Amino acid sequence: MKDKTKSLRTPLAKVRGLGSAKEGAEHWWMQRLTALALIPLSIYVIYSFFAEVVYGGYDGATVWLRNPFAALAAILFVGAGFHHAISGLQVVIEDYVHGECLKLASVIGVKFIGWSLALLATIAVLKILFFANMPMPHA
Repeated sequence: MKDKTKSLRTPLAKVRGLGSAKEGAEHWWMQRLTALALIPLSIYVIYSFFAEVVYGGYDGATVWLRNPFAALAAILFVGAGFHHAISGLQVVIEDYVHGECLKLASVIGVKFIGWSLALLATIAVLKILFFANMPMPHA
């Protein structure tokens, strides 16, 4: 028999973060935080990238990424951007892919590809930051 006593919790408090996956609020917050972080990062990265690279070409890009602040901003931009994209794609997959096996495989694939690309981009930035002026060894 159900307990018919009145709860002191509001309807919002009853459902907050208690969706079917028990983690909906975390995804929602992370999506908003990464979007917020991407605003100043995008402005800085795009402005400084074009200021250096458009006029300097490859050498300008190398000079730009040899600056530790620019390299850090580029890595943060890559990390926040890929995290935002992966979270968004995961929500789309969970909402619109109906087969459980296909849904699971798609989410795993998106996360693997996204984080692999983010790691590759980070390694590229770090390689330029630390090794751009070193001579290449002959094969």
